[in-house]
Amino acid sequence: MISDESINLPTPFSRRKLLQRSAVGFGSLALASMLADESRADSARIDPLDPKVPQLIARAKRVIFLFMKGGPSHLDTFDPKPLLDRDDGKPLPFAKPRVQFAPTGNLLKSPWKFQQHGESGAYVSELFPHLARCVDNICFVHSVHGTNPAHGGAVLKLHTGSDSFVRPSIGSWVSYGLGTDNANLPAFVTICPTLAHGGINNWGSAFLPAAYQGTPIGNASVPSDQAKIRYISNSNLPKAVQRLELERLKAMNREHQAVSGPDPSLEARINSFELAFRMQTAMPLVEDLSDESAATRQLYGMDDPVNANFGRMCLMARRFAERGVRFIQVTHSDSKVQWDQHSDLKNGHEKNAREVDKPIAGLLCDLKARGLLDDTLVWWGGEFGRTPTVEGTNGRDHNPEGFTMWLAGGGVKPGFRYGTTDDYGFYAAEDKVHIHDLHASILHLLGLNHERLTYRYAGRDFRLTDIEGNVIHKLFA
Repeated sequence: MISDESINLPTPFSRRKLLQRSAVGFGSLALASMLADESRADSARIDPLDPKVPQLIARAKRVIFLFMKGGPSHLDTFDPKPLLDRDDGKPLPFAKPRVQFAPTGNLLKSPWKFQQHGESGAYVSELFPHLARCVDNICFVHSVHGTNPAHGGAVLKLHTGSDSFVRPSIGSWVSYGLGTDNANLPAFVTICPTLAHGGINNWGSAFLPAAYQGTPIGNASVPSDQAKIRYISNSNLPKAVQRLELERLKAMNREHQAVSGPDPSLEARINSFELAFRMQTAMPLVEDLSDESAATRQLYGMDDPVNANFGRMCLMARRFAERGVRFIQVTHSDSKVQWDQHSDLKNGHEKNAREVDKPIAGLLCDLKARGLLDDTLVWWGGEFGRTPTVEGTNGRDHNPEGFTMWLAGGGVKPGFRYGTTDDYGFYAAEDKVHIHDLHASILHLLGLNHERLTYRYAGRDFRLTDIEGNVIHKLFA
């Protein structure tokens, strides 16, 4: 045993002596910084979208996010409330949230009937007759909740994890963490995205390198059969000449880098030019549906004018998925109705459901038949739900306090229901799932640890879930 007397304790010294003795270490710190810059300059030559090894065992390889812009009502789609039917017209028997988007009155029952479907017995309203036949492939999460009752903040929160700051979107984080399986296509595409309530911030990469931002195909105001990537082709020059121009431009940029040092923005432009050139061949092949059979088109409802627009978007999503695109978003939105029924709930939700019901069911069936559903995570939902209390005479207000989203494929439990809202559907009650928890779980299914998927910017490490988020392991098969 060593006695206290045998330990040579260092003698105290002043701050002046500390600086004198340690000053030589500052040079090594500077050298380490210079070497790090040089290392980053070398690594910058690697394509940032090259495939990367997942941090965890991945259950899914890609995500198709079906975004229902405006906030569909969980109470009228997948979360029936018998007490809401019984107490229609009566006051809500408990307090409403402290912060509300608009004043609401008494309880309003659903105009639609619910039935149980499949072996799982999941409840689906008559709004979704086609999707009802797919419930045994779906994992319903009935206890999602957020923090913002306004569209702008809630949409940003859903896409980026923050409702008040510009942050990278979830598609950008996934692209950053995993890269792409197809060097000729973007890792992240968004089909007919909305330009409202955050617009490009919902698919932007913020402070992540620009290579990880989403590539928009049209926007919500453009019919999907006219939605194209801007400047995808150059009819004025043959590809051989374009290639020569691109090589000369790259050489000039490299010469500039040799003098100025690493420049992430310039490197991103070089990579974007290269990808754009390759996309001239690959992208039109995805958008050209002429090789799809009549049966497949009918499966997605493209033979019906009501379904054709969204059906084409869903079919394109499948085509991107099978070609290795990592994150595909499909947005259902228009400038008039969306899912935001502050009034005329019945007509508005019926219109929206008719447009998306058959295409979504067709997508799930098609993915399953092709063996893609096993490793493709399909995610459905809006930025919030609706209130059980009436707004005006026949509408529902925004409700971020408790609502339903669902997942399918990609390693989640099929035919499963998780969490509940209260007896009237206002608040998430049991097994609550915050948006951060949902993001953490989606990343986990893709093999990404939400606490380790970080990026240093402005002196701190950022992540999609900020300093929160818990993986909901009970959702996984």
